[in-house]
Amino acid sequence: MRLAFTIQRYHPELDAAPHDETYRLDVARGMTVLDALIRIKNEQDGRLTFRYSCRSAICGSCSMTINGGEKLACRTSVRREWERHGGLIVGPLRHLPVLKDLSVDMGSFWGKVRAIEPWLRDSGRQAAGGALAAGASRFHNVDACIMCGACVAACTVHEVDKGFLGPAALAKAYRFVADARESGPARTSRLAALQGPTGMWDCTRCNFCVEVCPKDVQPMEAIIRLRREAIESGHTGTGGARHVVGFRDLIARFGRLNEALMPLKVIGWSLRKFLRVLPLGVRMLLKGKVPSPLHSSMDGPERVRALLERRR
Repeated sequence: MRLAFTIQRYHPELDAAPHDETYRLDVARGMTVLDALIRIKNEQDGRLTFRYSCRSAICGSCSMTINGGEKLACRTSVRREWERHGGLIVGPLRHLPVLKDLSVDMGSFWGKVRAIEPWLRDSGRQAAGGALAAGASRFHNVDACIMCGACVAACTVHEVDKGFLGPAALAKAYRFVADARESGPARTSRLAALQGPTGMWDCTRCNFCVEVCPKDVQPMEAIIRLRREAIESGHTGTGGARHVVGFRDLIARFGRLNEALMPLKVIGWSLRKFLRVLPLGVRMLLKGKVPSPLHSSMDGPERVRALLERRR
């Protein structure tokens, strides 16, 4: 079967903008997109540039955009892509600078990983064997990350804010927070460093990083666990943390969310921030989103509180 492959080409020194080129290739059963790219390079266009190494979905080098999704070319079936999409369109990872064709500059990606200090900090003591084993069970597969960059390319926050640490770096940060060998001041310091802008609270939970991860790392879930660890450690000063704590407190108090009080829980006792959200409160009132202070209380809020206490 002869199929057409549309590949985005771009040579920064020669091209004013990226452009598509189409190649036709006889496809054999079981061929992967990486197999096809290697054949195109060897048989049709030796200038085509892309990365690959292990061909076994271990190194993460061949991560690229295939039919609109971030995938490893070495494990992506040409036949399945054709049957699902009716064609094959291949491009570089999105939101990362293109070096040439399908190869992108991963410098910013590695910079974010280094920024979270991807090593254990000295906590001043060694964990006992049992504690270490218990810590290892809490990693939730985050140590399976192969640093392919697919999650960062798919991240909607990284698309608009290149300073965001990103799913891969934050998931790796959780790997060290969950390790029993890092505790006390070292762990507290790490969590504090992740509280600021571009940190754990900037994730919008779009779930795209989970969808594209080839190793089922589930970075978004790791970020949620990281937030939970931060709150339990007393880091509740950020707007994101106040939102989570305030949401839980309102549910425990009323048995349901009070949308009028929720913004006040987030902004705290700041008059300037209160004046900023006041127009929102007026619009909520006009839309019927502000509960009447005279309404009857919800039946059985104590059962809701019992559920929340059980989940702690």
